[in-house]
Amino acid sequence: MFDINWQGLLLPLAYLVVLVGTFVTFSTVYRKRKAIESANLAPWFGPHLQRNIYLSLLHMQPDENSSAAEKKTQQKIPDSIIRAALIQRAVEDIRRIIQIRTAKQACSSLLQRGSVGDDLWQRFQRAEKEMEEELRDVVMEANALVPGWGQIIFQSANEIAANRAMRERVEEIEAQTARDKEWWEKRRTNVKSEFMKELDAEAAAAAAADTAAAAAAATTPSIGGPGSVAGSAVSAEDDKASEKGQSKTSGSSVAAATPAASVNGSEDSEPVLVEKNTSSASSSPASKKKGKK
Repeated sequence: MFDINWQGLLLPLAYLVVLVGTFVTFSTVYRKRKAIESANLAPWFGPHLQRNIYLSLLHMQPDENSSAAEKKTQQKIPDSIIRAALIQRAVEDIRRIIQIRTAKQACSSLLQRGSVGDDLWQRFQRAEKEMEEELRDVVMEANALVPGWGQIIFQSANEIAANRAMRERVEEIEAQTARDKEWWEKRRTNVKSEFMKELDAEAAAAAAADTAAAAAAATTPSIGGPGSVAGSAVSAEDDKASEKGQSKTSGSSVAAATPAASVNGSEDSEPVLVEKNTSSASSSPASKKKGKK
C-alpha cells in the first residue's frame, strides 16, 4: 500500500499543534481579561434597594426545619408585607426597563459614530442582562407567593409606576408655579417702577417745555405796544376826532333849544339855558341878551 513518512509529517503536525494552542491560550486569556474588566466596570444602575429589602424580609422568615423555640423567638413576617415588597421591587424594575429602552438607541448611535467607547456599551449590555435575570426572578417569586400572579404583577407595577410619575410631575409643576409666581411679582414691580419713571420724566420734560415757552413769550415785544410810534399817532388822531364830534352835537342841541326859549319869553327858561350853555364850550353871549328882551 502507501508508505507514510511520519518523520516528514512531524514538523507540520507540530506547527498545527502550536498554532491551535496559541489560539486557545489567546482566547482564554482574552476572555478572562474581558471578564475582569467588565467586573471592574461601574454598574449602569445603582444598588437595587427594593430587591435588598425583599430579600431581607425573606431571610427574616423562620425556617420550616427550625425548632418550635426558634419559631417562637422569630416573628413571622405577614404575607401582605412580603407581597408589597415584591411589587415595589417590580415597580423599580419597570422604571429601569424604561430607562434602558430609552437609552439603547442613543447609545448604539453614539457607538457607531465613535463618540463613546466600548466600556460604556459593555456596561449597557451587562445592565440589559441583569434586568432580564431580574424579571425572571420576580416572576418566579410572584408565582411562589400566589400562583398565577407572575403574569399580572408587571401590569400592576406599570400602573403604579405611571401613577407615581404623574404625581411627581404634578409636584414639579406646582413647585415651578410658585417660582414663576414669585418671579412674575418681581417682574411686575420692576415694570411698574420703570413705567412710573418714564411718566415722571415725560411730566418733567413737559413742564420744562412750558417754562421755556413762557420765558420766550415774556422776552418778545408785542406789536402796537408802548414802543410803537405809529400806534400812538393813530390813537391821538382818533381822540381828536371824537372830541370834534362831541362839540358838534352839543352845538346843535343848544341851537334847537334857543328858539323855544325866545318865543315863550319867560324868565324860567334862563336857568335852563344857562345850565345848557355852561355845559357847552361854544355858547355865545348874543343868545343870552335875546332871551332877556
